[in-house]
Amino acid sequence: MLCLAGVTRAETVDGVQLPDKASKVGERRYRVPQDWEATLKYFKTVYPTATYPRRSIVNQPGVKAVHITNPGGKGWEGLNVYEANDEVRVYVVPPEGVPAKAPKKKQTPKK
Repeated sequence: MLCLAGVTRAETVDGVQLPDKASKVGERRYRVPQDWEATLKYFKTVYPTATYPRRSIVNQPGVKAVHITNPGGKGWEGLNVYEANDEVRVYVVPPEGVPAKAPKKKQTPKK
């Protein structure tokens, strides 16, 4: 068995690799336990700036947000990484034409 120190398996959602111990808080929304700087450093490693462009969405007292674009657009259009109320979250932006929330199926009553 091969074991590498410091290497852990991160969760992948819609093709997006999320930081370790990210927890789902809503449809395509995740809370990450790392702080803002550590989260941005993680995404720079996984999705290099040269390949995955970034732009600031918001930068005001108490709120920071950055959009990371997926140039391939397969599985996800981009990521919104934001910090508010001392909490860092990630929203996986679905590709154009894909609803942000999957429609619920109507259940037919059993007879």
